[in-house]
Amino acid sequence: MSALPWSLWRSQVRAILRLELKKTLLAKRGLWIYLLAFAPAAIFTAYSIVPMKLGRAGDIGNDTHVFAGVFQLFFLRLAVFFGCVGIFMNLFRGEVLDKSLHYYFLAPVKRQVLVAGKFLSGLLASSLIFGTSAILAFFALYWHFDSNVRQDYFYHGHGLEHLAIYLGVTFLACLGYGGVFLTAGVLFRNPLYPTVIMLVWEGINGFVPQTLQHFSVIFYLKSLCPVSVPAEIFMDRGNPLALLSVNPTPAATLTAILGLLVVVLALLAFTGRQVRRMEIDYGTE
Repeated sequence: MSALPWSLWRSQVRAILRLELKKTLLAKRGLWIYLLAFAPAAIFTAYSIVPMKLGRAGDIGNDTHVFAGVFQLFFLRLAVFFGCVGIFMNLFRGEVLDKSLHYYFLAPVKRQVLVAGKFLSGLLASSLIFGTSAILAFFALYWHFDSNVRQDYFYHGHGLEHLAIYLGVTFLACLGYGGVFLTAGVLFRNPLYPTVIMLVWEGINGFVPQTLQHFSVIFYLKSLCPVSVPAEIFMDRGNPLALLSVNPTPAATLTAILGLLVVVLALLAFTGRQVRRMEIDYGTE
């Protein structure tokens, strides 16, 4: 294939990316995504203010497990999950509801290029929103510690290393759930059905046979988290949901990353084929 089509496709993807990224980040109907994403940062800020007001010393080890628990139980399973539902399901579904998808289909753009541009815009938007949230939540949690204690943990106690891994896991979560819900947005008119099915499947992942666990996104994400969640700590606090974080047979790091990438690439190829055959009939919506 000549170099011209590749350069043309790259410029088209960049153009779609700029347009879609602006629409996704500034969409009024996406305000709830920001509220959901930054809820942990707000909670951890309040969590830090209490001991600062009372003059109590904190426990770095305990707070490290608290962050790991909130990250796995709330951030990944709820915030990123539903955030990706709101972002990626609307990349095509929202255009149909707004009766604007035909503008893209009338443009001289291959539909696989359109899928790639839209997916990248959703991935960048979701990664930016939830990556920023993870950073703010991380520093908010340790805000109440003395500056010397913080610096010792960040630079000598693997604090910043853990944060970098959490950001990588957040990106992979947006990648994995984004691929799933982009495909679902093309295949299903009603987003409720795929959302509920995926939510239930991800929820019961830790309780199904080991072979079936590999057919989920959360299995690989839990395998990559830098701190395991001790279920007994949260169970003692009356939170049985901590059992959802248990991952007795985690996947190897390389296997987890490559597994997610292969699944997403397969989903994008399938979605591109479906969009090629897609015909617009706004009257049925």
